Amino acid sequence: MTFKQIYLENKNDIETLSKIATAIIREHYDPIVGHEQNTYMIDRFQSVHAITSQLENGYIYFLVLEKDTPIGFVGLILKQDYLYISKLYLQKDFRGQGRSKDILGLIIDIAKKNGLNRLELNVNKYNYNSIKAYEHLGFKRIRDEVNDIGNGYVMDDYVYEYSI
Repeated sequence: MTFKQIYLENKNDIETLSKIATAIIREHYDPIVGHEQNTYMIDRFQSVHAITSQLENGYIYFLVLEKDTPIGFVGLILKQDYLYISKLYLQKDFRGQGRSKDILGLIIDIAKKNGLNRLELNVNKYNYNSIKAYEHLGFKRIRDEVNDIGNGYVMDDYVYEYSI
């Protein structure tokens, strides 16, 4: 498994990221939030336009590759006192095989290089498999959070923290 950082000037990589993100998130979240809300969220957060805007505003993105084939992606945001994991997804066939631990290693390295000793992420309260995976990796639940994302939709999440 390798990681490929996505840069604003590489439009092909942004398109690849958007395609894999859409496929993974469609499969993963349609059963949790419903097709309609998920379509809205994909357009708002995973479209080429959205990813481009996020990169312009400081997001750090990586494709997760297995033998040069994209199998997942990670999106990060440097905050003042922690590194926020905005997105961490793998295709279904690659989950549960220890890859998340390697991805976490990449994320920890980025946090350390930026003088940060804490990670945070949000996870949907009904995303039981991801909650279990994060807790297995050592993340601790620190609070509940409901965020209005527009169009009458909210993200009903737990916030998790990982201390480095």
